[in-house]
Amino acid sequence: MIRALQTIQLPRVRPDTALLVALALIGGIGLVMVGSASVAVADRLTDDPMYFFYRQAVFALVGLVAGFAVLHVPMRVWQANTFTLLAIGLVLLLIVLIPGIGHAVNGARRWIDLGPVSMQASEPARFCLILYVAGYAARRQTELATSWGGLFRPMFFMALASFLLLIEPDFGAAAVMVAVAAIVLFLAGARLTYLLVLGSLAGTAVVGLVLSSPYRLARLVSFADPWAHPYASGFQLTQSLIAIGRGEIAGVGLGNSVQKLLYLPETHTDFLFAIYAEEFGLLGTVLLIGLFATVVWRGFVIARRAIVAGQLFAGFVAYGMSSWLVLQAFLNIAVNMGLLPTKGLTLPLMSYGGSSLVMMCVLCALLIRVDIETRVPEKGGAR
Repeated sequence: MIRALQTIQLPRVRPDTALLVALALIGGIGLVMVGSASVAVADRLTDDPMYFFYRQAVFALVGLVAGFAVLHVPMRVWQANTFTLLAIGLVLLLIVLIPGIGHAVNGARRWIDLGPVSMQASEPARFCLILYVAGYAARRQTELATSWGGLFRPMFFMALASFLLLIEPDFGAAAVMVAVAAIVLFLAGARLTYLLVLGSLAGTAVVGLVLSSPYRLARLVSFADPWAHPYASGFQLTQSLIAIGRGEIAGVGLGNSVQKLLYLPETHTDFLFAIYAEEFGLLGTVLLIGLFATVVWRGFVIARRAIVAGQLFAGFVAYGMSSWLVLQAFLNIAVNMGLLPTKGLTLPLMSYGGSSLVMMCVLCALLIRVDIETRVPEKGGAR
């Protein structure tokens, strides 16, 4: 791998303009909204209303540097190391559960101490595992399309990773990871009936998990009728719905949100979208959803072009990364709108958080790398 990295050279081609513009706008809007949504809580906690904005700006800079580095790594290097990435992903999910290494926030042990900063283990772990699934799909495409056996190995590792995530617990991360893996395997040729059977089994397990956990059952009940307990279990969702409703058509204007003034919890993280909808209204919401839709559209176009060019691994990576980003975005938006129970998922490229933002920058850089490599033959260059 080191020898391969020594010969890295970024091809001189122009990447997908629509994708770049959409990603830049989402990231820019996110940075502004973190500053706006966090002023009250930052002032209360640190006496500096812009505390979280400054930190997010630093995270964004780190993410851009990491993304620039990933952009220079050829896809063949990732493909040659998918088993190593699988091991790294599983090890991260294991060590976060070890007392003294992983520490709990809000009752969930998801973070690894790295001196002055902490890393959310599920972010790089899911990245590594999706790359493994893409590599497996590229190697075993025929087997995936013809037998149950083709699905066994990737689904076994997804089940193992999900089990470790549920111990933390992080149900939302597990759900997104498994869904993205299923999308990649389906697009690689796995039979839909096989995936539906496995999905039914997973769904049954989830129902059992919810019914056996008073905490999760309470969240489900409060989701079904948050107004029944607006000052208890339904408080967060009702305040989110109030914020979205206040936005109406054009919003109350940037910085003019009322709900961010310590009424709605987690305004700069899980419920950033609600404050965005309050300040920019339906028009801003449609714009944001359109930007995420543009990302998945261009991502799938890039993936299809890679597969047609015979670059199967790159194509499946593009399918996986674009699906991950957009699926998580729409799940977060659905939670904010009361369409799904709360899951603790961030809004990609927008919510406050270093681990999430840096990892999403890396994800986007990998998608752009696939686009660049698939354009090289059009220019007559070597891959």
